Amino acid sequence: MKGSTHLVIGLVVGAAAACYYPPGPVQSAAYVAAAAMSALAPDLDGTNMLSAKLGGLSRAIHRGALGGGVIAAAAALYLYATGQAVPAVLGWIGIPLMLVLMSVSSGTIRNGLVSLVGIGLAVAGARSGETWLIGLGAYTAWAPWLKHRGMTHTVWALALWYWLGRELEAERDIPGIAVVAAAGYASHLVADTLTSLGVKWLYPLYRKSIKLPFF
Repeated sequence: MKGSTHLVIGLVVGAAAACYYPPGPVQSAAYVAAAAMSALAPDLDGTNMLSAKLGGLSRAIHRGALGGGVIAAAAALYLYATGQAVPAVLGWIGIPLMLVLMSVSSGTIRNGLVSLVGIGLAVAGARSGETWLIGLGAYTAWAPWLKHRGMTHTVWALALWYWLGRELEAERDIPGIAVVAAAGYASHLVADTLTSLGVKWLYPLYRKSIKLPFF
């Protein structure tokens, strides 16, 4: 299912929560934001709306680093062939960089960038003493390296997300935001269950996809 569809469902969940819980502009915005982000979070194991912007950056980094590595390697080889001293920065960085970038895809770089964002969130959480932010950072750093529709699309991940919501609720005093976040996350899993690929809700205990194809 498209990320835009998941986002719309999450926004609806958040809007319903904003109507249900005590009114207040800041609190209502928190419900909508939490539900929307939660509805997109399971797809951090692939390219989704949360990480798509990093895709273009990762491709640019890949091309730029690869081009720079090729130029550095060519310069090192030229200097060596003409009997000139080869600066260490070219010999020890240029050539290895070229070889590494030839074997690494832009998708891997994107995953690395997402992980860096997650690490940043975790560090910020550690400095502010906010457990939920540390957990969110750890999830964000870990998810990109998982198989798509694998661990992030399970009841275990849903339980983890609910726990993060409970920590957020306690630390920021936002009543019901744990349920709202869990509902947003669950909406993603339910929506994907209605597709032909389905969801492995109990992976790795039960490895078959559960699906009720509707879309």
